[in-house]
Amino acid sequence: MEISRRRFISLTNAMMACAAVRPAGTAARVAPSAQTRLILLGTGGGPRPRKNSYPSSQVILINNQAYVVDCGDGVATQLARADVPLPALRHVFITHQHSDHNADYGNLLLLAWASGLQTRVDTWGPPPLARMTRLFFEMNDYDIRTRIADEGKTPLAPLVHTHELKQSGIVMQDENVTVRCALVDHPPVKPAFAYRFDAHDRSIVISGDTRYSDALIKLAQGADVLVHEAMYVPAVERLAARLPNGEALKKSILSHHTSIEDVGRVAEAAGVKTLVLSHFVPPDDPHITDQMWIDSARTTYKGRIIVGKDLLEI
Repeated sequence: MEISRRRFISLTNAMMACAAVRPAGTAARVAPSAQTRLILLGTGGGPRPRKNSYPSSQVILINNQAYVVDCGDGVATQLARADVPLPALRHVFITHQHSDHNADYGNLLLLAWASGLQTRVDTWGPPPLARMTRLFFEMNDYDIRTRIADEGKTPLAPLVHTHELKQSGIVMQDENVTVRCALVDHPPVKPAFAYRFDAHDRSIVISGDTRYSDALIKLAQGADVLVHEAMYVPAVERLAARLPNGEALKKSILSHHTSIEDVGRVAEAAGVKTLVLSHFVPPDDPHITDQMWIDSARTTYKGRIIVGKDLLEI
């Protein structure tokens, strides 16, 4: 596949400049079975709407089927901007029940269906995922019934099959991929999961939100790509200083996120080939440059580092 050399990331040496990374939707499409594609849809930490980044979400594409991990605000719009057809949705995985990861879970299902989805979708995540799904369909019952009657659409609810996860292990397996999960540490939200996708050509791990986690290290052993949340501790102080609930928020953030230095330690211990930084905490501090993220991770990790951006394909 022909890939542009104009990278959308900061790399630390000449070897990294050869990475197969590009903004989604800007280069020729590959054949359906040629490559497992990872697109970062949203890379900002926290639910607050921002100009420069969407909340957490990513999609893995295999044989033109979409496996979405987390559904922050705007996930359907970001899929459209990445040129991923919404009817290609097959599986949705929620790492934990925080609004920057689940706010548009129901909307993704509804909008994919409104866009032509007629095939089964399986959703996976911690409780109360089944209740959330049922209540969302109840809330939108009028619109759904109207479109079925007026537009001849296939009923939506029978297409969606919800699976609640409570422990580590194999999540699902199909002709494209095997998915495993591990419990990670994100108090007070429990359970919280990381997911590993083993496809025919590469392995991808999504950390979800967590502090330093031995379980994540075990899950990510030898993976090709680890997408890990990242916290820049000095900037948390600046964030707290400008908010009325700053002290409580600072205590919360520091208790359940991973410092950028510890992110590097996780990646090094797991022996992953590429570390992708995402879910930035804080997400929009103008004093933090991409190089600062890289330099801090480089103190503890020797491998390839990518600073994630919305709509970046890796």
